[in-house]
Amino acid sequence: MRKIRAFFVEILASTFGNMMVLLRPEKARQLSKEGVTLVLNNLSLTERLMRRAILKKVEKKEDFETLAELHQNYWTNQGSDFFEAMNDTFEKNFLPDCSFIFELLKKELSNQPKVFNTLVEIGTGNGNVLEYLSSEFPEIDHFIGIDLSPVQIDMNNKKFHEDQRLEFVASDGFEWVKKHGKANTIFVTSRGVLEYFTEDRLQTFLKEVDNLGKTIFIAIEPNGTDHDLKTNPGSQLYGPERSFSHNYPKLFKNAGFSLWHLSYKPFDESSIQSFVGAKN
Repeated sequence: MRKIRAFFVEILASTFGNMMVLLRPEKARQLSKEGVTLVLNNLSLTERLMRRAILKKVEKKEDFETLAELHQNYWTNQGSDFFEAMNDTFEKNFLPDCSFIFELLKKELSNQPKVFNTLVEIGTGNGNVLEYLSSEFPEIDHFIGIDLSPVQIDMNNKKFHEDQRLEFVASDGFEWVKKHGKANTIFVTSRGVLEYFTEDRLQTFLKEVDNLGKTIFIAIEPNGTDHDLKTNPGSQLYGPERSFSHNYPKLFKNAGFSLWHLSYKPFDESSIQSFVGAKN
């Protein structure tokens, strides 16, 4: 009985969402322009159903470029709202669950003949992770946080203005690397950044990083719990955001990297957290 009820609720929600997208095309365009990746409390029920219909339509058409554009719109226009709402995740999630990989990085660096003088965090959000890393790696001269949200970057620059080792830049991470990337750099993504790249763009991005010269990359990224890399070695959509669950070991190796660490931890009902340490 519960499954039947859920089925009819799904049909009604889908029908209403699609109907409202047709009846309110201007609102649908506004939602798409602002981005529909995540639902915060600022959306009405009608807007939530329209958002759902927009994502379903793009997914059904397998228009992954448009899907990636919707994600980019979200983080550019609404990223600061998300980071404000999730401000406690640094203490609740990052420190207890993710910081271990940076202890492993210290060991990895001790075995490296090259000196890494720059650390770049792509998708830096509120800057808390970058500030933490600057305290953990005092031997590194320059810490750069890249984020799509100009509002969030402005807040970060004001918040951390006294720390001369920290720099925050509003930019697309890929475009920044093409213009400013250099060798002897450590790249970091923390808890969901590369999942918004299409598979092709991510592969091209990693090759661009590899071409810089000697680099280390730490990627803390989610994978869908239903993504079996043995039966589907490619990327697939997952979770309510409909972001991309990538085969990170394969993509890093294809780009010319070798892995010095790979592990996984449960995260929520739709995803696990993947921890990748790569070097070239």
